[in-house]
Amino acid sequence: MKVLRFTCTMLSISLMSVGFSFAGPDAFTPGPQIENFGENAKVNQSKAVSPNAKFKVAFDVGKPAEEGKLNRSFNSLARFINMHVAAGVKPENIELALVVHGKAANDLLHNKARAAKELVENPNLPLLQALLDNNTQVFLCGQTAAYYGIKSEDLYQGVQMSLSAMTAHALLQQEGYTVNPF
Repeated sequence: MKVLRFTCTMLSISLMSVGFSFAGPDAFTPGPQIENFGENAKVNQSKAVSPNAKFKVAFDVGKPAEEGKLNRSFNSLARFINMHVAAGVKPENIELALVVHGKAANDLLHNKARAAKELVENPNLPLLQALLDNNTQVFLCGQTAAYYGIKSEDLYQGVQMSLSAMTAHALLQQEGYTVNPF
């Protein structure tokens, strides 16, 4: 019985000492680099990220947003930027790439192209612009584009057409990018 009581007491103390790691959804706020996106929470780290750390990370996205909503996977790139800048990493040391394929392709279209496909206005455009303004390259799989009849001129300004998503990832890896495992 004493062992059980001691174990419960130690568990309670351990849970109280983790701080705001379990603070809940209210602990997530946007910023500091991308003000309206990329909600993140402060974390008591065991080992701090060096302010001189350099990141070159590619994100692969094939899942589309729900109609009229922000693509949560696109927002993950803003979160990556924000949480690392908040941890002290220099923004210029963060280079990201967003490689899009499949039905997520429609989340890269400008509003005129979406209207032609009878889709609502693209809520992702402000986020895409914020990412482009923060060292992020955005690529659409050309094979996906061909399948869905998407032309380069249908893409939001700054989005690049790649031969394929596979090609984009292979070339990015040659440039030193790692792939973020979603």
